[in-house]
Amino acid sequence: MAICLITGSGGLIGGETSRFFANKGFDVVGIDNDMRSYFFGEQASTRWHVDSLKKGLASYTHHSDDIRDEKAMDALFARYGKDIAVVVHTAAQPSHDWAAREPLTDFDVNARATLVLLEATRKHCPEAAFIFTSTNKVYGDTPNSLPLVELETRWELDTSHPWHARGIDETMSLDMCTHSVFGASKVAADIMVQEYGRYFDMNTVCFRGGCLTGSGHSGAELHGFLAYLVKCGVTGAPYTIFGYDGKQVRDNIHSSDLVNMFWHYIQAPRPGEVYNAGGGRHSNCSMLEAIALCEKTTGRAFNWTLGEDNRVGDHIWWISDVSKFQSHYPDWAYTHGIEDIIKEIHANSVERS
Repeated sequence: MAICLITGSGGLIGGETSRFFANKGFDVVGIDNDMRSYFFGEQASTRWHVDSLKKGLASYTHHSDDIRDEKAMDALFARYGKDIAVVVHTAAQPSHDWAAREPLTDFDVNARATLVLLEATRKHCPEAAFIFTSTNKVYGDTPNSLPLVELETRWELDTSHPWHARGIDETMSLDMCTHSVFGASKVAADIMVQEYGRYFDMNTVCFRGGCLTGSGHSGAELHGFLAYLVKCGVTGAPYTIFGYDGKQVRDNIHSSDLVNMFWHYIQAPRPGEVYNAGGGRHSNCSMLEAIALCEKTTGRAFNWTLGEDNRVGDHIWWISDVSKFQSHYPDWAYTHGIEDIIKEIHANSVERS
């Protein structure tokens, strides 16, 4: 039986990937040591999600090893060997703010652990597809130099710019900008994933995500803005917007749409490829617009305040152009829009609250 090995299996994308590949007939090997609770506290723990996978998926096997542990990863990959057909690497330290607190830990988790996994893949299952969940933060604050126009509820790219219609594509420079410590560690991982594809001719791919979201997210203030926003809307907890008058724009892609991208890629892998992967023009909102949608969904006023300072290296406007991926895999399409996503997260938050 073919194996799909997933790091960060208790997270939003890891859990979605586990269910998807189990339903496709794969044996799923999940790795998750709940380090998210160390990053963001018990409210962000992934234990509930791992327990759900263990109970709900007969083909799921869990390991709580640390992906930074080279010996443990080598032993785990050796155990399953060439039965591993797909490696989906979703585990990460995902927060701008947290990374600045412990830069060494952030780099160890995001960059060095990715190299550990790449080398274990090359050694034990070199034919496997290696899928890396990168981030749009690899572009640093370069998007902020685009010609932006301030509207009533959002910033928007000037209509004269060639990226206005579809969003930002993969030709944007990663260089000479402020990334945040988190963004820099993800750049290192992203480039190494590409290099293993190009230098060693492995089937590696980087998906540079926008805001990845869905009801499986253990949202926290420092990461998972839409899930955390809806959680605050349900509970009445205070929410702080960091700068830009709440008009900063993010595209939001549902976890199932992203995982379906993974599936299409492994049907015809392209070594060392890179794709922007967000909600695009199909699914995006500003913070103010997200709050309005949340109020509409919950039926209650939102308890929010505006902080003056934005996060270092944070984007004012980000919308992903996914047309490169669609040109390579034309059968892929979105199935969720922003309102659908918020309604789904709200229903799940009510159920769990």
